[in-house]
Amino acid sequence: MTSLPVSIDDVRAAHDRIKDAIVHTPTLYSRTLSDITGAQVWLKFENHQFIAAYKERGALNTLLQLPADTPGVIAASAGNHAQGLAYHAHRLGIPATIVMPRTTPIVKVTQTEGHGATVVLHGETFDDAHAEARRLEAAQGLTFVHPFDDPRIIAGAGTTALEMLHDAPDIDLFVTPIGGGGLISGMATVARAWSHPIGVVGVEAELYPSMYNRTRHADLPCGGDTLAEGIAVKEPGRVTSAIVEALVDEIVLVSERSLEKAVSLLVQVEKTVVEGAGAAGLAALLQHPGRFAGRKVGLVLCGGNIDTRLLANVLVRDLARSGRLARLKIRLQDQPGALFKLAGVFDAERVNIMEVYHQRIFTSLPAKGLITEIECETRDGAHLDRLITAIRAAGYDVQLMELG
Repeated sequence: MTSLPVSIDDVRAAHDRIKDAIVHTPTLYSRTLSDITGAQVWLKFENHQFIAAYKERGALNTLLQLPADTPGVIAASAGNHAQGLAYHAHRLGIPATIVMPRTTPIVKVTQTEGHGATVVLHGETFDDAHAEARRLEAAQGLTFVHPFDDPRIIAGAGTTALEMLHDAPDIDLFVTPIGGGGLISGMATVARAWSHPIGVVGVEAELYPSMYNRTRHADLPCGGDTLAEGIAVKEPGRVTSAIVEALVDEIVLVSERSLEKAVSLLVQVEKTVVEGAGAAGLAALLQHPGRFAGRKVGLVLCGGNIDTRLLANVLVRDLARSGRLARLKIRLQDQPGALFKLAGVFDAERVNIMEVYHQRIFTSLPAKGLITEIECETRDGAHLDRLITAIRAAGYDVQLMELG
């Protein structure tokens, strides 16, 4: 611990600096999620920060330690770091420039500009934006603020753990998302210096196992479209990697399906909106229940900035996987009353029909054959099974169209 760049004293000092300008978000016990996962689960609602993410802790801690004559700060980010730095820089009267790839969704650009920052769109990738930010840093004499690989950022992130343990002192394990490693580095720094033993497990998306590769000397592929875009980092930090190797017990990987399930559960059970990265800790408990059974687990809901259309898609997909929504492909004879008779089966089973799609032309059936696809709403998987059984008993060929 003494040779690492961040100490518990650094985290405590960071908390003293920032505590009056951030939200001390609640840490609450979830009885329902505890029953589902087999662990004792405490949630810290960092999605309740002003920018809906923990990132403003590290950004503010860094800004408050800059020289008074700093001409401005600059960062490369299309995510929560941009929002946190822009918001607090504007509040403190420090000019902020954020370089984003041209592919950044317009809503993120306007949100960042709304916090008072100057947004520069450059390049097609994050690497392009990062290179331009470094060029502007040198050309304009600005101070570059890294999203994770800076002891001041890490100490600020660690204040999350201080608040959790103040509010829920029985926690004996942190299960924390890893992108670049800033949050888990701060959490682990606090855990290892605490008065009782606290384990630390990191969580990465299976598509982006960058810290897993670094610390395990593995070579798993890294890339793809993940729901957890906030932790989709191909190269973890140098500073954070050293801390993770020294202080983190293990890193587990979670699938896209587990991430989707976690986001949906948090909406259904806790009535809270969390982005994919913020749900990664719960995804780990769902996918690896034996690893966490009986433990007193602290989870950080580290961000809530998820696109509303994406959230809607995740929720609907979860309904389909649970059997509450279904699309059935049914073969009919193309004659009067065929659809009416089929609808009678749905009525008898008390299943609500939502959409009906007829297909006469693009089908391999004979000319008098007909395929109909029906989207319907059932109570649960068992109710759906009863419906399918009843349709087959009525003499119809039926297939359930399943999600991947």
